[in-house]
Parts: sequence; structure tokens; C-alpha cells
Amino acid sequence: MSDIRAMCDQIRQVAFQIHTYLGHGHLEKVYENALAHRLRKAGLKVESQRPIKVFDEDGTVIGDYMADLIVEDILLIELKAARSLAPEHEAQILGYLKASRTEHGLLVNFGSPKFEIRKFIWNENRPQRTQNPQSNTPL
Repeated sequence: MSDIRAMCDQIRQVAFQIHTYLGHGHLEKVYENALAHRLRKAGLKVESQRPIKVFDEDGTVIGDYMADLIVEDILLIELKAARSLAPEHEAQILGYLKASRTEHGLLVNFGSPKFEIRKFIWNENRPQRTQNPQSNTPL
């Protein structure tokens, strides 16, 4: 699936269905497994806990971290099972996108009674959180 917007919409719908079915209160790993399973069933390529190289500004590999999910080799998904999303969660995903040189990311929180998902785009000039144009809420 090459259209990132359509893919993010599909992932948002699947994640919402999981939140509706499982509710909040499970460990993050349960939601990770559920999302990976359902996205694979939908025909998407999904990798769980994939090592991602972290680069310094000169291109030197300075470490790595484990991405919760990578979808279609172009979208990083960071999952949370927290009471609510906090600024440090946004800083974390933006740092991951920058350091791994990945352009698109989703931050998904299953831990709140209210489902939360935010889309982030990283480029060197201006990182941004995108908004849902219909409701002016985070996508």
C-alpha cells in the first residue's frame, strides 16, 4: 500500500476496533500483538520489535532501539498503554523518527478509556503532528 494516508486511516480503524473489543487495562504487549495480528490479516507487512538504527547527524550509527511496529517498511508505530498521552510520548516518537530517519509515525494509546492516536511526520525542516481535517482532532 503506497498511499500513506490511506494506510494510516486503515491502521486507525483497526486500532480503534481493538480498543473497542479489548478495552483499556491490558499490557502494551497485548495491544502490540493484537494490532500486528489484525494488520497482517488485512494484508499489510508488519514487523514487531524490529531493531532500528539510530544515526548521528554525520550518518554514523550510534545505537539502536526496538520499534514497537513497522508497517510496510515506511511507518513506525509507537504503542502506549498509559492513562493518557503526554508531551514526553510525543517527544519520544519525534526523537525516534529523527534518529532513525523515518518520515511517518503513529503514536497509539490503548490505556485510556478514550482511544487516542496521533500521526507525526518528520522532516529536517519542520517536524509536525498532523490534524484530522474533518474534526480538527489529531489523526
